[in-house]
Amino acid sequence: MAEARQVPPDPLTAFPGRAEVVQPDPPLSRLPRVGVVLAAGRSERLASVTGGGSKVLLRLGGMSLVERAVRSLLSAGLERVVVVVGHDAGPVATVVGRLGRDRVRVVYADRWADGNGASLAAVQGEVLGQALFVLVTADHVFGEGGLGRLLGAGEPAVLIDPAPGTLAWAEGTRVRVVDGAVVGFGKHLDEPAIDCGAFLLPPEVFDCQRQAATDSDHTLAGGVTRLAQTRPLRAVALPAGCWWQDVDTPYDVLAARVALRRSLSKDADGPVSRLLNRPLSTRLSMVLAPLRPAPDLVSLVAFGLGLAGAALLAAGQGLAGGLLVHASSVADGVDGEVARLQLRGGPRGALLDGVLDRVGDAVILAGLGLWALDGYDARGVLVLTVAATTGALLSMASKDRAAALGLRPAPERALGWLLGGRDGRLLLVAVGAVLGAPVAALAAVSATSALSLGLRVAFLRRSPAA
Repeated sequence: MAEARQVPPDPLTAFPGRAEVVQPDPPLSRLPRVGVVLAAGRSERLASVTGGGSKVLLRLGGMSLVERAVRSLLSAGLERVVVVVGHDAGPVATVVGRLGRDRVRVVYADRWADGNGASLAAVQGEVLGQALFVLVTADHVFGEGGLGRLLGAGEPAVLIDPAPGTLAWAEGTRVRVVDGAVVGFGKHLDEPAIDCGAFLLPPEVFDCQRQAATDSDHTLAGGVTRLAQTRPLRAVALPAGCWWQDVDTPYDVLAARVALRRSLSKDADGPVSRLLNRPLSTRLSMVLAPLRPAPDLVSLVAFGLGLAGAALLAAGQGLAGGLLVHASSVADGVDGEVARLQLRGGPRGALLDGVLDRVGDAVILAGLGLWALDGYDARGVLVLTVAATTGALLSMASKDRAAALGLRPAPERALGWLLGGRDGRLLLVAVGAVLGAPVAALAAVSATSALSLGLRVAFLRRSPAA
């Protein structure tokens, strides 16, 4: 939560004990339909970076903080998002206005300078009739899936980091948790957990905010603390392995960029992608992000590099062909990374990428086979080419089929060391081409693809369904 003021006395002592807490009524809807993004603050600590403008216009991964917050909520399935503006309201409203007028609305908070509690008060009329609404602050950036547990809580809740780093704890708003419920917020609290600036709130929070304002506490922390003492707020822990970053200082901006880039890798990445391709592709994606390239266009570029490499291989140009094949392997990761950076991933893009990958593999192996015909037995080369192509296609198809059938995933990270995945397969082709050994490359691809396929099928047949 951004910038909660320190209150010398502990405000929790003024409230009744947990035994008198009123239990919440059953929620009218398990999933919220409306989200609120607080984007009104000034943040003087970032003035050297923003030049006095709003920090929510800072760009990370080619997208401003406020746009990233709005798109995160929309992609999570919310029907409407309300953005509260204040400082530098015109430029912020202009950016938000491009995100879809039918689903995104801007509200100006007249008293935004009083604190983020005053920003919350400005949206009361926008969430009328909602049993619960999501509230996030625009200067908090979350990794993929960071908000999922909170959105599915089905009751008033707050997203917390139970084990933050030292710097995050020192800067963050600490939370007091009793029996799984949050009972207080404040920078003055000596508690290990901090909130992540994301809440699932009922309409009662507006009355609580007014009570806090009456006591000259215009912070969001003051309002939700009073709410927590009358209606339990479930403590929802940040998913394991998921990152988040509160952007308040120039150091935070750098840390958020690094975390965002590192999050572009996938758990199922093989060793070639993890150790060789991703360090290149993620940096390339971050450079390309400000240009906002369409992910499908990047897929076509990667496919074109593969076709060019195949043509050079067929012509016997091993060095150039091998380098282009590996370049296509690196570029193949950029399309998905760009889609995740722009929150534009979807089944249509994944389908196109999968089709192009399979066609590209077949063409590259065919080019390798044509090169191998020069000086080698034609029948043997044909058998190896067909075996390599079949193994490559079946290896990918078996993994996709298992996912479609809901089977328990095979240990792909371990299988990746066999180099039977696409990243390993294209590396074998590239190395064999550079060394001038097309037949050895075909044999290696055939063997690793067949071994990976066999082990995957054996695992899937023996393991229970998910």
